[in-house]
Amino acid sequence: RFYKQEYCGCSYSLRDSNLWRKNQGIPPVKIGGEVAGLGTRYFEDPEADAAEESQEVVDAFFSDAAQQFGNERLRKQFQGRHKSVAEGALNNW
Repeated sequence: RFYKQEYCGCSYSLRDSNLWRKNQGIPPVKIGGEVAGLGTRYFEDPEADAAEESQEVVDAFFSDAAQQFGNERLRKQFQGRHKSVAEGALNNW
């Protein structure tokens, strides 16, 4: 059996993942237990599991993340932060 990894560990935090999940009506990431996201902790239904991790779902997460998940407090907190490969000296994170 393969378990579902609910949080990828990319540059977006667990807080970001849980904000997005809340906006989508999905319970927050939970360590342990038998429930994960929209179903069980394990990959059991290929079609349902594929839909849960589809390209559309992934794209929606990153699109919402770029807008701080519609959270005004986060938008203000991160508005001055940027990352640019071309201007590495100006990066502040």
